[in-house]
Amino acid sequence: MMPTPSILVIIVTWNKKDYVLDLLNSLRNLDYSSSAIDTVVVDNASNDGTAEAIREQFPQVNLICNPENIGGTGGFNTGLKWAFEQPEGKYKYLWLLDNDVLVHRAALSELVHLLETKPDVAVAGSTMMQLDYPWRINEMGAYVKLHSGELVLNRHLENIAAWQGKDVYELLKSDADLSKQLLHCQPFLDVDYVAAASLLIRADVAKQAGIWRDYFIHFDDVEWCLRIGKMGHRVLASAKSLIWHLSAAAKVPTWVLYYDNRNILDMMKTHNAGDAALKRTERYIQLKAVYYHLLGKTDLAGLLQQGLEDYQAGKFGKKDIKLTHNYQPNNNFHKVLANPNVKRVFVSYSVNLQATGVQEAFIQAMLKRPELEITFMAQPTGAEIYQLPRARFLRVSPNRIKRWWHYWKLRGRFDVVIQSDYAPVIGLSWLNAAIVFINDEGFCERPAPQWSAVWQAGMRWVKSYF
Repeated sequence: MMPTPSILVIIVTWNKKDYVLDLLNSLRNLDYSSSAIDTVVVDNASNDGTAEAIREQFPQVNLICNPENIGGTGGFNTGLKWAFEQPEGKYKYLWLLDNDVLVHRAALSELVHLLETKPDVAVAGSTMMQLDYPWRINEMGAYVKLHSGELVLNRHLENIAAWQGKDVYELLKSDADLSKQLLHCQPFLDVDYVAAASLLIRADVAKQAGIWRDYFIHFDDVEWCLRIGKMGHRVLASAKSLIWHLSAAAKVPTWVLYYDNRNILDMMKTHNAGDAALKRTERYIQLKAVYYHLLGKTDLAGLLQQGLEDYQAGKFGKKDIKLTHNYQPNNNFHKVLANPNVKRVFVSYSVNLQATGVQEAFIQAMLKRPELEITFMAQPTGAEIYQLPRARFLRVSPNRIKRWWHYWKLRGRFDVVIQSDYAPVIGLSWLNAAIVFINDEGFCERPAPQWSAVWQAGMRWVKSYF
């Protein structure tokens, strides 16, 4: 029998003690010889007792504690440098894992099989399923539009019909071969990139490629895969190796906007996207800044501008980001409605009180404050979506121009406007009222936007054409 290839697992963590302990426990259930696996966990200065718990419960794990949080990039680079210092040939493959994933028992063996049977393949990655909807694919690898920096996620949001409604722990024990479940799905496919949430790479190729570019977070693994592809190696996504990870669908970007936009530009430049594509993307970032100013998310607009300026100045790594307005958990939403200065509330048609978990806060506020007026906006089609007993509605014109005129006439009629982060309406931000943006996880209170900020951002965008 051929010897089992030796694997070094590299995990980066920061303040997710329970997640990383669960992951380390799950690695014991892999259908792969435990004697062939070593693990290194890089802790980015967690303050939740992560390091102490790992030392106590997993003394065999190689634990590296960084003195500060240096992001996913710095954490994986720490692990990669440690791997590169090991004796030549000690590890045949390196398996990079996110700290908060659940791995199928066959996840590693299927990736190893690909690399063992296909010598021209250097990287193999798992299909990422959504932890909150375990039967739904988040991505089976991705392609990169270099002219814009966009990622095209393969099989994104496809559902496995036979798995619908099943619990993730049930699926962890089942057959994980998606090529048997999906139409026109082969066991593997060539892609530009696979996420480092579960990425297996030949150790010698990793050493040749070198460490990640100093992005702190996001697009670092994308750039690495593109680099490895340029070296003449194939990158594969496996339909038979599965992991489950919390989807980003419900997460609204805030501080990460800085890194996303800065790093996209550097990735494009590094891989020769061309001056015209870079200039077009820079203008698009400036236009997005105008959009955020129009919504009233001024500090986020500033992050876009800072990301662009730091890219142009060649500044990378960690940024000291301080937002002027922060999100609170939705269980604190009652405080918004308890404010004595808030007497007239307008709720956008795109806000879902059940999904956000704030319906009861509205009910309690109405019981305690009979003077509180809550008005719901009907959908542009005129449909009235009832979310509270005895709800009152305000209709706006389905015609876009007339609708904007209607918004203008509503100025000053309300004290606060509740907007959905998933489908914000620019016109509702200009009702001369405070704004509360809400999503499934949290809410953020903001003042009305200012024309001066919009004007300055607009002028920067216009000047970018000259």
